[in-house]
Amino acid sequence: MDMIERQIDIEASAERVWGLVSRPDWFINDGRVVDHRIEEAGDGVHLVHDPTHGVFRIRTDKLEPPYHAVFSWLGRTDEEQSTQVEFWIEERSGGVTLKVVESGFEKLGLAELELRRHVAERTEGWEAELAAAKDFVETRAEGE
Repeated sequence: MDMIERQIDIEASAERVWGLVSRPDWFINDGRVVDHRIEEAGDGVHLVHDPTHGVFRIRTDKLEPPYHAVFSWLGRTDEEQSTQVEFWIEERSGGVTLKVVESGFEKLGLAELELRRHVAERTEGWEAELAAAKDFVETRAEGE
């Protein structure tokens, strides 16, 4: 119950996928990657403004181009209420595999039923977000 792991194959170079994955806002979406207004809040924290879901605090913990990015999805007010989101880009014949692992759910302090529901929603969310990443990278013209 503490971790979600999902992956998707994308027909693009690691560098193209990195151009998306290294952004602290791309995984806040409703099945379609959009550009958000982003404010720097210091110490690697960005405030991502989504017109539908409000403001999210995302801290960039590590960027190792073009293969590994780590973010913390911080609670709205309490840094202890956060999960870690890690992305790996692995080259394969014909493109890359993009893998995401989100962990730290058990430290959110949720009751067991609420935790199960939260993890199930996030699992469904990652499937939609990875599909959105694939669509975005594969259909966006080079140089956009």
